[in-house]
Amino acid sequence: MGKWDKVSESDFLRGLVYALVGIVTYPGIAILNKLEVRGMERLHALPKRNVLFVSNHQTYFADVITFIHIFCAVKWRKKSGIGLPYYLLWPFTRVRFVAAEETMKSNWLTRFFCLAGAITVKRTWKSNGQETRRGLDPGDTRKITRALEKNWVITFPQGTTKPFAPGRKGTAFIIQQTRPIVVPVVISGFWRAFNKKGLIFKKRGIKLTVTFKEPLQISETASVEEILDQVMDAIEQSRSHMMKGRHHVLANT
Repeated sequence: MGKWDKVSESDFLRGLVYALVGIVTYPGIAILNKLEVRGMERLHALPKRNVLFVSNHQTYFADVITFIHIFCAVKWRKKSGIGLPYYLLWPFTRVRFVAAEETMKSNWLTRFFCLAGAITVKRTWKSNGQETRRGLDPGDTRKITRALEKNWVITFPQGTTKPFAPGRKGTAFIIQQTRPIVVPVVISGFWRAFNKKGLIFKKRGIKLTVTFKEPLQISETASVEEILDQVMDAIEQSRSHMMKGRHHVLANT
């Protein structure tokens, strides 16, 4: 474990980061835009560890920040929305999220966001200026496995904000090996409201939706490929969902 990772393990420090980031981002999520959370009541029945949230991805940071708002609100017994942000007084800090190391170490602001519980993984490498996809290496897999032992973990199987990009087998491999509770999440509206990084407004008055589905029932004998197909379908990023949603059509116009 690196020095930066050890610092990010502090619940007290993470709580301070959540409070600061939460106060700054709350208006953009709940006032300038309208957040609707569906299936929030399902989160109350989950254990506080070994839960893996798998979601589609629309911005680098606004997606994760919104999840943290919701999880903190759940800790305060909210069931249908985040309401007023008094939940930031005592946030839920047992949250980690998987993010590309290249993104999280690019500048001082992204390094600060690392303190919110980032699990940094080496997802890409560049050769002759071209970015190439690759799977998780064993060290990155161990990071995520350790995080699941004590936390809720958020991951984006596609590893990119491009809609309908193929999922990565690393997520399915972790599910196969660790058998966590897998909660699919579908988000929409974020690509319209924010820029790609999720830190600058593009439009106001956008409806942001976050839908938590029932945990997946995954067979113990399922292959990595079968698990990945099940996950991608659940987060509505499979081929069968490609042209169903209006926001999916708009994203490609």
